[in-house]
Amino acid sequence: MAFYKRKDGEEHPHWPLGPFQIRLPFIHYRLETPEIIQGIVLFAIGLTVIPLLENYVGFSYEAALAVATIYLLTMLIPPLMGVPFVPGFITAAIPLVIIFLGNFEPGPEAVRALIGLQLSVAVIFLLLGITGLGKMIVTKLPNSLKSGILIGAGIAAILGEIEAGGRLATTPISLIIGTLVCFYLMFSNSFQQLYNKGRIAKVIANFGIMPAIIVAIIIGWASREYQTPTIEWGFVIPNFPELWNYTPFVVGLPDLNIILLAIPTALIAYIIAYGDIVVGTSLLDRASEKRNDEKVPVSISNLHTLTFFRNFVHALFAPHPGLAGPIFTAGTASVMERYKYGRKAMDSIHSGTNSLLIAMFISTITLPLVTLFQPVLPIALSLTLILTGYLCISIGIDQVKTPAERGVAGVMAIVLFAYGAAHALIVGLILYFLIQKKSNDKQEDQSFDENIEKTG
Repeated sequence: MAFYKRKDGEEHPHWPLGPFQIRLPFIHYRLETPEIIQGIVLFAIGLTVIPLLENYVGFSYEAALAVATIYLLTMLIPPLMGVPFVPGFITAAIPLVIIFLGNFEPGPEAVRALIGLQLSVAVIFLLLGITGLGKMIVTKLPNSLKSGILIGAGIAAILGEIEAGGRLATTPISLIIGTLVCFYLMFSNSFQQLYNKGRIAKVIANFGIMPAIIVAIIIGWASREYQTPTIEWGFVIPNFPELWNYTPFVVGLPDLNIILLAIPTALIAYIIAYGDIVVGTSLLDRASEKRNDEKVPVSISNLHTLTFFRNFVHALFAPHPGLAGPIFTAGTASVMERYKYGRKAMDSIHSGTNSLLIAMFISTITLPLVTLFQPVLPIALSLTLILTGYLCISIGIDQVKTPAERGVAGVMAIVLFAYGAAHALIVGLILYFLIQKKSNDKQEDQSFDENIEKTG
C-alpha cells in the first residue's frame, strides 16, 4: 500500500524537484510482487559486468563485485527521479567497448582508457541532451551508417563467443542449448502462438532472457561445464578500498590521446542508446493505450541528464564496460507487458519499474544469491551478448533497402569489427559520399525519423 493515491487519468503522485519527480516506496507507490520476483533473477545480468572487468580491464573479482553493486545502486536513480523506464547497460555497445579496450594492456592503462570512454559518454549525453542535437544527429545519420553500426556490433558480439578461444570452445553444451532456448522463446513463430493462447507462455515470456539463462545454468551444472556453487550466507560487503585502486584518483586521469580515441566509440554508444530510447518510448505508447487511468509523461531531457550523471559517477568511482544506458529494453518490456493488464495487476508504471530495481539491488547485496550465480556468470554474459548480436544484425539489416546501402553498411560493419569505431566511421562516411550521396532517396530516413518524432 502507498500513502498517496492516484485519481484516474492523472499523473502518479510525486514530490516535484525542479524538472524531476521524486517517488518513494510506500509513500508514493506500492511494491509489486511479480516484479520483485523477477528482480531476484534479473539481477544476475548486472553481475555480468564482473567477468568483463576481470578479463579486459584487469580488475580483481572483489573490485568488480563492488562495481556491480554501485551499478545496481545507480540504476535506482532514474526511476526515483520520475523516469518510467528500467535503466541498464548500453548492451549493444559492449562488443565495441571490448574492441576499444583491446588497444590497451589490462591494468592501469586499460583502466584509464575505460575512464576516458565513460567520461566521453557522459559528456556526450549532457551536451546533446541540453542542446537537442542528439535527436538531429540520429535522424540525419544515413541508414547505411546506422545499419553498419548495428551489424558490426552484432558480428563482434557473436564472433567473440564462438571464435577459437571463445566460450563455445570451453562450454559448448550449455551455450548451444541456452542459445537455442533463448532464440525459441524470443523469436520463434510457434512460441508466439503459444504466447497468444496460453497464460504459462505469457509468464515465461515476461521474464525475457532469464528462462534461457536458467536453463543454460542447469545444463552447465549437469554437464559439469561449470562448477556447482558454494553457497555462503550473509550480506555482501563491497570492497570499496580495493575498488579505489581502479579509480582515476589512483591510476590517474586519461590523457588527451585516450580521449580522442574514445570519442568515436562513445558517439556510437550514444547512437545505439538513443535507439533504445525510441524503442522504450514506443513500448510505453503501446502500453498507455490500454491504461487510461494513468498519465505518464516522458522527458527526454531528464533522461539525458540522469544518464550523464550515472556515467559521470561511474567514470570517477566505478568504471565498467557496460556503460550506463538510459533503458534496459528487456526489463522495460517485461514491466510494460504486465502494466497492460490494468491497475489491479500493476497500480502504476512507477510501482512496477521501481519494484523491479529495488529487488535487483537487494539481491546484489544478498550473499547466497551472489555466490549461487558467481560460477555461472560467464554463461549469462554469453547469452546476453549473443541475443544482443542477433537483434543488432536483424535490426541493422532491416534499416537498408537498396544495393548501395547494403554495400556501404556491410563494409562498414566489417571495418567496425576488425578495427574499431574510429576507422568504421571514417570508412562509412567516405563510402556514403562516394557511392550513395548523388542517388540518395529523400525517403531514406523517413521511417526512422517517424519513430524518433514519437519521443518528442
